[in-house]
Amino acid sequence: MKAWRVNELGAPSQVMRLETVQRPRPGPGQVLVRVTGAAANFPDVLMCRGVYQMRPPLPFTPGVEVCGEIVEIGGEVAGFGIGDRVLGGTTLPDGGFAEYALMEAANTFAAPTALDDAEASALLVGYQTGWFGLHRRAGLRPGETLLVHAAAGGVGSAAVQLGKAAGATVIGVVGGSEKAAYAKDLGADVVVDRRTEDFVEVVKEVTGKRGADVIFDPVGGDVYARSTKCVAFEGRILVVGFAGGDITTTSLNHPLVKNYSVVGLHWGLYNVQEPAAVAECHAELTRMAANGSIRPLIGERLALADIAGGVQRLADGETVGRVVYAL
Repeated sequence: MKAWRVNELGAPSQVMRLETVQRPRPGPGQVLVRVTGAAANFPDVLMCRGVYQMRPPLPFTPGVEVCGEIVEIGGEVAGFGIGDRVLGGTTLPDGGFAEYALMEAANTFAAPTALDDAEASALLVGYQTGWFGLHRRAGLRPGETLLVHAAAGGVGSAAVQLGKAAGATVIGVVGGSEKAAYAKDLGADVVVDRRTEDFVEVVKEVTGKRGADVIFDPVGGDVYARSTKCVAFEGRILVVGFAGGDITTTSLNHPLVKNYSVVGLHWGLYNVQEPAAVAECHAELTRMAANGSIRPLIGERLALADIAGGVQRLADGETVGRVVYAL
């Protein structure tokens, strides 16, 4: 089969190579799928660089989430059959940027019929991260103001839609006019182009100087530091990641003086600590997809041969919408 392989660490476009490799076989608790959709995520970029918290052994195939058709089932697997259309996380080193990928049955779910394969492949990581972040960690309530950084990115775009579905007023921050139009299409009430506007001032203006109740931050660095200047009394800053490259440090006297909370989210831990909650979340997201309140917006649908370029554009911040390898 054809698969993109990383044999050494570096920029995705430099280290990803399309190779012919042996098709993997599922072990106990695993299923093998024919990949029909594989969404690019920032963790794929970080793993290529060797700076993600999970470091698969070389060589490996990136692609952490897929939609596919089950073609082979390992031992000790119940509830799935050959031909089932599913989505979920992949089992590295046999990731989703390939013709076939391995998945753990425990982290595999029925793909919603309301979504096509490209859309379904982009449902797991971004929307589960957004849902657990906004509801479990930040406790977003109807009527509150939600500020979403990187609102045109994978997790940010999901947070915009989930925030609107929860009854919040959503302010999305993006970089560039094309991304601003995309954030409006997602449903953001107010869009800030950080290249021409100061999001701190916009938030204060929109909220009557009160500030944002919840700030969704997958960027970190200076974005986090400036977010502390526009968080509301008893607001919550949700730390989701550090796509900007700088891991944030903070002085604890500031949350004390301003009465706000800094809340972290590592969604992957729920797969270990509370797998039943992950399944319940997927059921809720499936219902939301069916009623039209969420839908991943695909910016690029690529052939397998073109996926390395898409991952590099994601790394460079040049993508709008989700980048997906899809049949």
